[in-house]
Amino acid sequence: MSGILVVMEQRGGAWNRMSWETLAAGQEIAAAAGVGCSAAVLGAGVASLASELGGRKLDKVYAVDSALLAEYTADGYAAAAEAIVRQAAPDLVLFPHTYQVRDFAPKVATRFSRVLVSDVVNVNPEGGSFALVRLLFQGKLNGDVNTSGPGPHFASVQAGAYRADAVAAGSAAVESVTLNLTAGQIRTKPEAPFRESARAVDLTSAELIVSVGRGIKEKENLSLVEDLAKTLGAELAASRPICDNGWLPMERQVGSSGQTVAPKLYLAVGISGAIQHLVGMKGAKTIVAINKDANAPIFEVADIGVVGDLFEVVPALVDEIKKAK
Repeated sequence: MSGILVVMEQRGGAWNRMSWETLAAGQEIAAAAGVGCSAAVLGAGVASLASELGGRKLDKVYAVDSALLAEYTADGYAAAAEAIVRQAAPDLVLFPHTYQVRDFAPKVATRFSRVLVSDVVNVNPEGGSFALVRLLFQGKLNGDVNTSGPGPHFASVQAGAYRADAVAAGSAAVESVTLNLTAGQIRTKPEAPFRESARAVDLTSAELIVSVGRGIKEKENLSLVEDLAKTLGAELAASRPICDNGWLPMERQVGSSGQTVAPKLYLAVGISGAIQHLVGMKGAKTIVAINKDANAPIFEVADIGVVGDLFEVVPALVDEIKKAK
């Protein structure tokens, strides 16, 4: 096997947070397969970003720099990604599963007579191939997509599937890549990048999250978990029923139809643990669950489980946190 290549994503000189999660995936998969891991950054004026990557445990860093990549276009980025894949000749190419990647990466894979296996949550090396794990039917089933034949193979990594803080430090040489790209190859006029609807809160960047489920019973009881979140200095989130009822805004929903989060601490209060919710928070470093039902599915993924009435446990927990502070 030749190794893993991670194509990072940046915009305006700032990394997309999912790039680091994908880099962690690349390092982990490479270690399991006994091969090397390299990374590439595409854009204009990316020398400082490439230098930052040089401080990670990588075989090599590729800086693909061109003035024609200053603004994103599918044509430009597909050409740049194709060039670096041909030069590096990896077995597996990993992208973060972003809106931008969804736009241009399938084009790159097609140029190698391959498909892009999107939104993978795990990759298992098996001999000279890979088993790419995807969630099916809103997370009810896992499906393995097995690669065959020589590389490169292409996959995008789901947000929260790997932890960005797991990226290993090290030292890597930076290689500048000359890109033979002309303005005539870019057939589209760059437009404003896609943006999701404005959110009052971005749960994906929160390190501490207190999430509430239907166990809270009534909207008037939300103040209980709001007090807990405030005491911890955490963001408040919710399962779908809470948001569907209009008790909290949809932007605070975690799950397959909400946000995917990977905080250091995820405290689930009164959440049973339906699979649609679990797929949105499984990447949390530590999961604490409070539920009076000892058989609630949430306890299957929790690191710490408290079986008890949230209306008794939460006030006591708030008091103890305040004492500790």
